[in-house]
Amino acid sequence: MEKNRLAAACAAALTAAALAPGVAHATDGYFQPGYSVRSTGMGGVGIALAQDALAAAANPAGMALVGNRFDAGLTLFHPDREAQINGATFSGNDQSNFLIPEIGYNRMLNPDMSVGLSLYGNGGMNSGYSSILASRTGLLNGAGVDLQQMFISPSFAWRVTPGNTIGVALDLVHQTFRANGLNNFAGYSSYPASLQDPGHDSSNGVGVRIGWIGQLGSGLSVGATYQPKIHMSSFSKYRGLFADGGSFDIPANYGVGVAWKATPSWTLAADVERILYSGVSAIGNTSTTFGMVPLGAANGPGFGWSDVTVVKLGAAWAFDDKLTLRAGWNHTDNPVSARDVFFNTIAPGVVQDHATLGFTYALASNIDVSGDYVHAFKHSVTGQLAPPLSGSETLSMTQDSIGVSIGYKF
Repeated sequence: MEKNRLAAACAAALTAAALAPGVAHATDGYFQPGYSVRSTGMGGVGIALAQDALAAAANPAGMALVGNRFDAGLTLFHPDREAQINGATFSGNDQSNFLIPEIGYNRMLNPDMSVGLSLYGNGGMNSGYSSILASRTGLLNGAGVDLQQMFISPSFAWRVTPGNTIGVALDLVHQTFRANGLNNFAGYSSYPASLQDPGHDSSNGVGVRIGWIGQLGSGLSVGATYQPKIHMSSFSKYRGLFADGGSFDIPANYGVGVAWKATPSWTLAADVERILYSGVSAIGNTSTTFGMVPLGAANGPGFGWSDVTVVKLGAAWAFDDKLTLRAGWNHTDNPVSARDVFFNTIAPGVVQDHATLGFTYALASNIDVSGDYVHAFKHSVTGQLAPPLSGSETLSMTQDSIGVSIGYKF
């Protein structure tokens, strides 16, 4: 009976989260710094350190190491975006607070095999400039975008030997997009209606993530994970905005990690991740071809994002048998170059450094509550406006988030 109630609760929560708004933010480019409240409190580490039933988001091998459990959380995300154009400052915060759900369920088939289901926001982007018409750049008041991505990832993990675990997750991805205030650029598009505020459009795709975690003894673990590029269906309403007829795939990414239980109370971990934004035309193509190649054309203009390397460092201290405290640091390369600043007015993913704090407190032997706080320090990029405009622009962004989750072991 208890198992039936748990399964029903899990299904209901997954349905509710699937219907909730997705993420709308930019951190490691537009990827999340971490994929659960516990992970995020340690700088986002998770490739070699599995802590909950969201482990499949970072490395599906970790699901065989967390046992039978259910986790559900919610994060309040608050970004602050602005553009300084020829000395005037414009706020991109028409909407400044976002709720991000996360849910995970894992069940051990036997002591060495597990099946699980993780639901999380991979990333997103949101901006809105209510008064940017005064910039005289052609952007209308309300100009901005809303990109949201949600992953539903069933997983299987297997501890093939006492020291080696492998895992695979199937990524079922749904993303939505909307652009506003770009009407004056319709003449530069291969399909002008795409820049006439056509509203939200959706896209779907299927991908995979694989991973491995090895136990090297003395409390030391290493891990590796890889996700090939996920080919998404095109945004048909925006086939005259995104390169290659509205294509907006999810870039390939891979990483390695290490975790060390230095003492019975202290755990240290580090991840290095590589995100290949340049492999997606809409994201990686330079905007300098704007005016020469139509928007939406094959290999047309994009946001000019470079590939980035993300370094994540985290520490956890078990204060006693009930309370664990966490802290971390997350640093990413800035994907936006000076030459592409104007195009990224609506996609200002320029933050680089994040400081994180977190905790877990055991309410009972099988129930705990966790929390995290993230501050992304302000970072700016300056460049020239795109011809035929003249002058310069500086994009800046900072952000804060706070999250809470409940974990249940069964």
